[in-house]
Amino acid sequence: MLRLRFTAEDLLRTRFAPGPAPLVELGLALAMLQRRDALFETWRRDAWTHLSKPGRALLDLVPRTGLGAQFLDPVSVGLDDGLEAVLSMPRTFVRHDLRRLASQGQPITPWLRGLDARDPAAWQRLAHAVRGGHDVLIGRAWPKVVRSYRTELAWQGRLMAEQGLEAVLGGLHSSTRWRDMTLEVNVSKDVELQLDGRGVTLLPSAFWTGRPMVGLPIDGSVLIVYSALTPVPLVDDDAGTDPLGELLGRTRASVLALATAPCSTGELARELGISPATASEHTRTLRNAGLLVTERAGKAVRHSVTPLGAQLLGTGPGAPQREVTARLAPGSS
Repeated sequence: MLRLRFTAEDLLRTRFAPGPAPLVELGLALAMLQRRDALFETWRRDAWTHLSKPGRALLDLVPRTGLGAQFLDPVSVGLDDGLEAVLSMPRTFVRHDLRRLASQGQPITPWLRGLDARDPAAWQRLAHAVRGGHDVLIGRAWPKVVRSYRTELAWQGRLMAEQGLEAVLGGLHSSTRWRDMTLEVNVSKDVELQLDGRGVTLLPSAFWTGRPMVGLPIDGSVLIVYSALTPVPLVDDDAGTDPLGELLGRTRASVLALATAPCSTGELARELGISPATASEHTRTLRNAGLLVTERAGKAVRHSVTPLGAQLLGTGPGAPQREVTARLAPGSS
């Protein structure tokens, strides 16, 4: 269990990052390349096709867990200032990072030894790899990353206004909960961190679907990176003028509307013309956000909106909602 001990001062200093961080997203995209996640499968195949050999070298620094080299992913506004921060990282910080990776079983290649020794050629190769990896994995998807981030802030702002910071922190993922003044994340290792008045910066990621991760940047701050409500494969290119579609994405907004009458994953898939796996991913995302509940009914599972989900539906147009729910036959499988 990971436990983050908050004080009143920490709560006052808890905030969201001003925007998505391109190099953090790059590190998590590299991790997703190595993970088996049905949601990202099409993206993975496309990314592997286009990622050049220099970009693939970054996999030496980023394992599938996402807990890669912290000197590789500073929280930056753009690629250039982020890369400048990477190339100017203190040698002691880089060395500590590389030894941590080695202790986790990550192979130490001659290139990583060159980084450790501050060999100019090794660092020039790193700069080239970062730019190449960013162009393929992040640059092409950046409009969707920004849209995902704005959606997340809109959702979390509403949740904060209605239920407070406790609901925001406790709802970052299904594995998190708020107990007294402690945020607990259900992970395999037992770790405790006293924030000591530093607060935390919350950074939703459009390229991560795993459990929240805590980073300790070189400036002494505390960073919580967690999966955004709308990861890149689920971001609509154009949500239109529907405010609920703008917030959740058109398909997920339709899933929520359909679930005003309890329905199964198969029913959702048939009504919306999507695969059962995609429907399951949408319900999982909405469930993690506290908008859906899933209950077993015999051999099937049925999804229904929560009070918060029903309240959120009030922001969307009423006629389409009534239309999609009316098509579901009660008790159909």
